[in-house]
Amino acid sequence: MNGVIMMVIAIVVLGGGYLFYGRYLEKKWGIDPNAKTPAYELEDGVDYVPADTNIVFGHQFASIAGAGPINGPIQAAIFGWLPVLLWILIGGVFFGAVQDFASMYASVKNKGRTIGYIIEEYIGKLGKKLFLLFCWLFCILVVAAFADVVAGTFNGFVADDAGVVSKVAANGAVATTSMLFIVEAVALGCILKYAKLNKWVNTAIAIVMLVEAVALGLYFPMYLTRETWHILIFIYILIASVAPVTMLLQPRDYLNSYLLIFMIAAAIVGVFVANPSCNLKAFTSFNVDGSYMFPILFVTIACGAVSGFHSLVSSGTASKQIKSEKNMLPVSYGAMIMESMLAVIALIAVASFADGEAAAQGLTTQPQIFAGAIANFLEVIGLPHSLVFTLINLAVSAFALTSLDSVARVGRLSFQEFFIDDDTDMDNLPLYKKVATNKYFSTVITLVLAYLLAKVGYAEIWPLFGSANQLLSVLALIACAVFLKKTKRQGAMLWIPMVFMMAVTFTALGMTICKLGGQFMTTGLSLGNTLQLIFAVLLLILGVIVAIQGIKKLTEKKEAQADKVEETTILE
Repeated sequence: MNGVIMMVIAIVVLGGGYLFYGRYLEKKWGIDPNAKTPAYELEDGVDYVPADTNIVFGHQFASIAGAGPINGPIQAAIFGWLPVLLWILIGGVFFGAVQDFASMYASVKNKGRTIGYIIEEYIGKLGKKLFLLFCWLFCILVVAAFADVVAGTFNGFVADDAGVVSKVAANGAVATTSMLFIVEAVALGCILKYAKLNKWVNTAIAIVMLVEAVALGLYFPMYLTRETWHILIFIYILIASVAPVTMLLQPRDYLNSYLLIFMIAAAIVGVFVANPSCNLKAFTSFNVDGSYMFPILFVTIACGAVSGFHSLVSSGTASKQIKSEKNMLPVSYGAMIMESMLAVIALIAVASFADGEAAAQGLTTQPQIFAGAIANFLEVIGLPHSLVFTLINLAVSAFALTSLDSVARVGRLSFQEFFIDDDTDMDNLPLYKKVATNKYFSTVITLVLAYLLAKVGYAEIWPLFGSANQLLSVLALIACAVFLKKTKRQGAMLWIPMVFMMAVTFTALGMTICKLGGQFMTTGLSLGNTLQLIFAVLLLILGVIVAIQGIKKLTEKKEAQADKVEETTILE
């Protein structure tokens, strides 16, 4: 097995999955391409804003990708390339893309509401409250982890073993370009909103802005400390998560999506040109240094196979921007397939290094290994290694930064929705609910907790993220399965992913709790591990309760309220 064969297999399986299985789901569930979507009916200029398919795709893809499809496969490669490749392909086509499409479909059919509201409508108010609390805790966890990742990527200084501090030009260039992206996104947002230009003209403008930002970043690197970047990043998230999506979220993701797609295209070209050999074993062992392939493989590779976070983006932000129901499949299913392709490229990248070769070249983190491999591939056609390495690092940091304000917005919406039921009188809210549902208050309390957790460090947070993320996918699949059942649509294709991921996540969280609990009883825990234990227990309890409620609804023989069938498809 070499890189080209692996790439060809991925293109055939993932492309075929979209063309056949994706279209099959679309036909089974039914869409009305002429129906008015929530974005048109409820347009508010902040969250509900209709946008062209390519803009929403850019938002969806840039938001869901993060650093996950690069980190996960590289970390999981300890089990060999075969189980990693199989899980990416099978998980991407039959698990992840199905979840993403189902989440967006259910949301659009329910006025663009999130999975939390869908749970309230079809499972019950208690289930909704617990799910939203779960989502809020999860969003805090993601913001904390990704903010620390981005701050580390932007960190302009590094100290060697002797304590000598030196500047890191690549990090400084990435920081400058990322900041320019934000400024250019605001300008592009004004162009998209007011100029009403042809989409090809908008594309040309976006590409020119992208190239300009990259060039200026390379020539004028910005050197700030990690601690300073922590503060600046959270200030940015605060502004971005409450601003209208047309001002920053849509145009910034539109810009970033071109960078990410260029990166994937360049990587594919590099693989076909260099045809790297695979230096990984097909399979190593079910137990590698105490890590068991089940469940570790399936929680380590989340983005790229199936990720619960995607359901929050699909139902929390993207569904509120969809213009037509016919756009749901390419935006949701299509973005997931693209992410799976990126995960396969990451696997090829790590497999191209012989044992110990990456570390010998100073490539220690997953993004560095990925960037180093792609730079090696493209060096074959004469591109400078250092330039490609910097550009790939820039793209990876763009992944993480793009996810940050999307997940912060979802966390804010989850906190607000916790205090509102479907029958709540919004004009006569009690004072505490008025405060809690205020978008500024809900954003601040979410980000303050995330900032405190971010100070613990990415390394302490990430082990719990995978399990929590996959448990969220279980809850999203249950909610969508109940919705499909209640609306007399075929939902059997969600059952196998739901049951399998339930076994994976409950096992993983249980192992984490047992391990940390044992350490707590014997030697005690650090602050980071203590927070991990608390979050693990809370997430497991909340997840089990919501899962039980959902499964009861799925397995009940009689519909408790048959008349609700008429109410579900508000847009039909």
